[in-house]
Amino acid sequence: MNSSTGLPSAYGLTGSASFVDFLQALHPDRLPAPASGTHGAQGASHTAPHGTTIVALRTGEGVVMAGDRRATMGNLIAQHDIEKVFAADDLSVIGIAGTAGLAVELVRLYQVELEHYEKIEGVPLSLDGKANRLATMLRGQLGLAMQGLVVVPLLAGYDPLRARGRIFSYDVTGGRYEEHDFHAVGSGSTFARGSLKKLYRRDADTRAGVRAALEALYDAADDDSATGGPDVARGIYPVVAVVTPSGSRILPEDEVGPIVDEMLLQRRTDPDGGRQVGG
Repeated sequence: MNSSTGLPSAYGLTGSASFVDFLQALHPDRLPAPASGTHGAQGASHTAPHGTTIVALRTGEGVVMAGDRRATMGNLIAQHDIEKVFAADDLSVIGIAGTAGLAVELVRLYQVELEHYEKIEGVPLSLDGKANRLATMLRGQLGLAMQGLVVVPLLAGYDPLRARGRIFSYDVTGGRYEEHDFHAVGSGSTFARGSLKKLYRRDADTRAGVRAALEALYDAADDDSATGGPDVARGIYPVVAVVTPSGSRILPEDEVGPIVDEMLLQRRTDPDGGRQVGG
């Protein structure tokens, strides 16, 4: 015990700037660790709510990420308004698909990890560093993934060193892959990527990028029952985040709503969509 601070001496140790490493040394029980047995986790994988489709795309100004709001539990809709897209820090955002509870816990830990690094080192992690840290955290979850409790994130951000937006996808082993223009994860990802192939424009402005992301989610919901489309009756719209050189932000519903209404109005006369949106 440190007499001047009243904290355990471990809190004064120097070394890694990683908050995850600090927890591993001092309070490993606070980490989302693999279960000791497999039977319980295998059963939970069928009953735990799962988040589904997330899309991300580069624009001429940065990146856009959007996620539908539906969580499923087997063939049931577990929640209509789950949030799957979050600001990771000032210049990056993260979206999650897979086991919802574990995914949200991973995001919160990742947010603290980035904040802790900046406080210890005095500078924020580079975007490559952020992508690598997330890969390391995922690798620590491999035991749970092998038991069916899978978390698949999507990371996007603005890289000041390269002066452009970048997107990173992952597999359950912690493998990290950079996607050059757009990507999607989750059960509706195949349909969303197919939609973005028709809609994507690298030089699009942020609003056009938001519209393309919403169109992709709409097309995914059209073919994938686990992906939820806009619920106008309940006022539930996809969560949309944008990252530009000025920072990251989650768009409020009063910004997303008019773009959704515009899209739905066009879909009444053109149900299949498939046209490039303006820049």
